[in-house]
Amino acid sequence: MGTLNVRTDEAMETAIRTLAEEYGSRTEAVRYALLRTYKERLIEQAKVDAERLAADPDDQAEMLAIQRFMGVAE
Repeated sequence: MGTLNVRTDEAMETAIRTLAEEYGSRTEAVRYALLRTYKERLIEQAKVDAERLAADPDDQAEMLAIQRFMGVAE
C-alpha cells in the first residue's frame, strides 16, 4: 500500500476535519472522499455511454456482441 502526501489549504483542512469526525480519522476521510469522487465519475461516464448507446443502433449491436462474448447476455 502506498502513501500520499498532500498540501492542504484552509478549505481542505475544514473538509478533512469534518469528514474525519464522521469516518474516524483523516486517512479514512480522504479515502472516502477519493472513492466517492471516483464512483461519481464512473457513474457520470456510464450515463454518457448509455445516452450514446441509446442514440446509435450500431453501438447497441456492438455492446450486445461484447456482452454475449463476456457471457452476461444471451
